[in-house]
Amino acid sequence: MGWDDIAESVCPVARSLAVLGDRWTLLIVRELFLGTRRFDAFQVQTGMSPHLLSGRLKRLENDGVIERRPYQQRPPRYEYRLTEKGKDLLGVVLALRAWGLRWCGLDPKIEPAVRLFHTECGSEVGPIPICHHCGKLIE
Repeated sequence: MGWDDIAESVCPVARSLAVLGDRWTLLIVRELFLGTRRFDAFQVQTGMSPHLLSGRLKRLENDGVIERRPYQQRPPRYEYRLTEKGKDLLGVVLALRAWGLRWCGLDPKIEPAVRLFHTECGSEVGPIPICHHCGKLIE
């Protein structure tokens, strides 16, 4: 089976990789969760070329992970938002974050750039998304 055929696989991991299977796509999804909405901001935060970014955004839109919304008429400009399908990737992003903090050689004495808090009780969440105050898994 070639890479182009992976979307037709019976394996759910393979089908997921057909949508999200490159580093640039997951960085865009990460940025959406962090509040990035506009093309120029994605470029700054990810370092992607305009051509590469445009292609990944179009693919995510075609796959139903994001939607474009106009925010300016002349010239036409759009911002990007996660759909329900896209929002369901939060657990994936948090799992990658936890794995990266543990296994990718980051200095444990350095504070992560993003700190997570449990919205129900306000307690800070560690690298594994479990609230240390109430013990609930963060979804």
